[in-house]
Amino acid sequence: QVQLVESGGGLVQAGGSLRLSCAASGCTFCRYAMGWFRQAPGKEREFVAAISWSGGNTYYADSVKGRFTISRDNAKNTVYLQMNSLKPEDTAVYYCAAKSGIVVVTSAYNYWGPGTQVTVSS
Repeated sequence: QVQLVESGGGLVQAGGSLRLSCAASGCTFCRYAMGWFRQAPGKEREFVAAISWSGGNTYYADSVKGRFTISRDNAKNTVYLQMNSLKPEDTAVYYCAAKSGIVVVTSAYNYWGPGTQVTVSS
């Protein structure tokens, strides 16, 4: 059983930066692909970024490409999402997720964290 806990959310002005972290426990972390998703009020959860277990493959939604960077440190059992040039439309609850096997950009992940709120003011 994998437990995931996100941190690093908060309130930031447009154009600012935040770094989200997701700490994993209860698994052989390095064998899990990891993803970040977000859900804004009144909208469905959407894919943001994903990274393979080795860290060699990364994927991004078009809306965040060039602004967000996903990375991982398997020694620390942690995955990160560096968010730069934030926009008000990035406001959402951000969730990290884990799955065994290959990385995917759909919501087909087995384990989810409780989420962390990111609010970008204009």
